[in-house]
Amino acid sequence: MKFGLFGTGPWAHLAHAPALAAHKDVEFIGVWGRNPEKATELAEQHGAKAYADIDALIAGVDAVAVALPPDVQADIALRAARAGKHLLLDKPVAFTAEAADEIVAAAKENNAAGVVFFTRRFMPQIDDFLAGVTATGGWLEARVDHLGSIFNEGNPFGESVWRKESGGLWDVGPHATALVLPVLGPVEKVTALRGTRDMTHVLLRHTGGAITTLTLTVNAPAKLEREDAAFFGESGVAGVPAVDWQPVQAFGRAVDALISAAGGGPASPLDLEFGAQVVKILAAAAESIATGRTVDL
Repeated sequence: MKFGLFGTGPWAHLAHAPALAAHKDVEFIGVWGRNPEKATELAEQHGAKAYADIDALIAGVDAVAVALPPDVQADIALRAARAGKHLLLDKPVAFTAEAADEIVAAAKENNAAGVVFFTRRFMPQIDDFLAGVTATGGWLEARVDHLGSIFNEGNPFGESVWRKESGGLWDVGPHATALVLPVLGPVEKVTALRGTRDMTHVLLRHTGGAITTLTLTVNAPAKLEREDAAFFGESGVAGVPAVDWQPVQAFGRAVDALISAAGGGPASPLDLEFGAQVVKILAAAAESIATGRTVDL
């Protein structure tokens, strides 16, 4: 599958580009970036070509991978979907439910497969764990604490403008939400509050009655950093296992899922519709923070 990569930031360097270059079933064609010099540098590192025009790169590939801010990603993804190209998008797919739905509709209309890269969900240990707890059933609640400190010196994501503006809700919130949805099911009500240092607390009521509590920030004091998640129910407590952070290997599995779906195999559980579902939940949380009200989905 011929791939074009859009984006030249830290995540493109750490995950997308090396995984595309190493994948046996990928021909890494080119790179487009908002900074042409960075696009040239990244492309040359991996034997690809730098492109100055978005549509030219889209036209020359079978699939696009995107490592850009959500609003920039949404525009490129829509253009690629309308051109019938397969999509490997980063989370969140977009900042609004309307933009996410538009991408889903365009992909369906043009027979384009799609996968959204929720990093930990492409790690086998997490996949096996979620399959096990889903089979067990009887869960009454879930709690996910995802407290990061990306603005410390040396963190490559600390210079990200969209992360500074949108905070933990939109950066780590997608990862947290993607962990609980396959186990507890769709969400019908969302309530959220934001405190100091971007400390965001979200309550989700699932259609089956279970409640999820999310605590999210990317600006935690260093001593408060943690990434914990667990399900609670009739069987007791099931803690999500800690796994080594292997973004290149995880992205390679996302590529596998896209190639399979594009070739007529089943859609990935982390497809564009799932990505849009996550966006709707996060947008509802943002609305709840702004209005002080519970939001119905």
